[in-house]
Amino acid sequence: MKAKVHGVVRRIVKIVLFAALAIPLFGFVVMWLWNWLMPALFGLRAISFWQAFGLLILSKILLSGFHGRAGYAGDWRMRFIRRWDQMTPEEREKFRAGLGDGCRPTGPSSPAPEA
Repeated sequence: MKAKVHGVVRRIVKIVLFAALAIPLFGFVVMWLWNWLMPALFGLRAISFWQAFGLLILSKILLSGFHGRAGYAGDWRMRFIRRWDQMTPEEREKFRAGLGDGCRPTGPSSPAPEA
């Protein structure tokens, strides 16, 4: 039991050290890329490390949002598999036929308007 606790503590220390190195590194990378590209391409001002760090956090919020738990993005696959397993063969065939329609509506088509 003691060895298991020791292993967990070592893993937590490794994660904290990795985060302590990775987070500032990402901030410096964002700052460097911004200061290298944006003034030359768009005439924008150079930014500081803290502005780059804020930009990094803002992009995380806007682009990936807040998920309640780790591995959330893979949940859709498991839900689909469970739903697929509960479908009858006719429902599966109807689903497959609907995939070929892309973004078109699956209901009856309306006639094209005359000009």
